[in-house]
Amino acid sequence: MPELRQNRVTKDWVIIATERAKRPEQLSVKRDIKPLPEYSENCPFCAGNEALAPPEIMHIDHDGKWQIRVVPNKFSALAREGEPTRKIERSKRTMNGVGIHDVIVEGRLHNTTTALLPEAHVANILRTYKARFDEISRDPRVQQVIIFKNHGGTAGASLEHPHSQLIAIPVISHQVRERFEEALRHFDEYGECIFCQVNDEELKEGTRIVVDSPHFVAMEQFASPTPFVTHIYPKRHMASFGAIREDELADLARVMKTLLGKLYYGLENPDFYFSNRTAPTENEGVKYYHWYISVIPRLTKVAGFELGSGMFINVVLPEAAAEYLRNVKVPESQLAAAGK
Repeated sequence: MPELRQNRVTKDWVIIATERAKRPEQLSVKRDIKPLPEYSENCPFCAGNEALAPPEIMHIDHDGKWQIRVVPNKFSALAREGEPTRKIERSKRTMNGVGIHDVIVEGRLHNTTTALLPEAHVANILRTYKARFDEISRDPRVQQVIIFKNHGGTAGASLEHPHSQLIAIPVISHQVRERFEEALRHFDEYGECIFCQVNDEELKEGTRIVVDSPHFVAMEQFASPTPFVTHIYPKRHMASFGAIREDELADLARVMKTLLGKLYYGLENPDFYFSNRTAPTENEGVKYYHWYISVIPRLTKVAGFELGSGMFINVVLPEAAAEYLRNVKVPESQLAAAGK
C-alpha cells in the first residue's frame, strides 16, 4: 500500500508510491553525452581565458597555478553596490536589488566534475566557500548567504565548465523563515535540536545512511520528495557553515567526494544540484538549527500533482535508495590531470 510520510523538519507530506515504486537502478539511464575538451576557447572559466571573466576576487593556488578562482557573476542577479532600501506602498513591498553574486570556478579543466577530483581539491573548493561565506557574512547589508551548484542542463547549469555559485541577499527568504520557525517550535517543545535528534535516530536505525564518517553523516531522507535526495549533516551541532573547523572541512571533502562519486558511477552521472542550507547571519549561534548540505539528483519530472498540491510523489523507497548507494563502488583512480 502507498504510504504518506511527513518531513520531520518542514512538516511537508510526501507520497511514497510503493504500488509503482521503481528499483533504484531503474533511475540510472545511459545518455548520449558528448565528450568535452579539456579547454574551450570561448569558455570564460578555462585556464588562459581569464580575461573573458570579470576581475578576480580571490584564488587558491596549486603547483604555482590557480586551482580555484572566484569572480563576480558577469550576469549577476543583484547589484553589488548600493543600499537595500525598503519601499512600502500599502500591501506592496519592494527593495533595491542589492547583493552579491559570485561564481566559484572549481578547476582549470573544462571537462571534469567534482566527483572525479582528488579529495584535496574538493577540500580547497570547500575552503573557498568558507572564505567567501565568512567575508560576505560581515557585510551589514547581507542577511542570508546561499552557496549552490547546478550540474547539468536539467539542473539549471548554463555553462559546462565546473563551477558553483554564491548569492548573498538582504532579506531572509520565506522558506528559510518557515524552517527556522519549525525548528524553534521543536526546540521549545522537546528541548533539543530537531536535526541532532534526526542524526541520532538515523544513525541508530541505519537503513537510510549512505556515508558515515567521524564528523558527518550522509543520509537519504525519511520523507524524500524525489529519488535519491541526500542530506549531509555535521555530527557536531553547528547552526552556521562558518563554524566548521579545518579537521571537519577535510572530512566533509571526503564525504562529498564519496557521495558524488556514488551518484556518478551508480546513476550514470546524473544532473543534480546541491545547496548549503546554513543559518542566516543573525541566527548563526542558535541552539535549535543545524546547517546541512542538500544534494538533489534530477531524475524525475515535476508534474501537475506536485504543482497543484505542493506535495511530491516519490517512486523510490528512501531505504532502497540508501542501500543501493551504499553498495556502489567508487574506483580509487582519479583523473590524472585533475590537479592542473
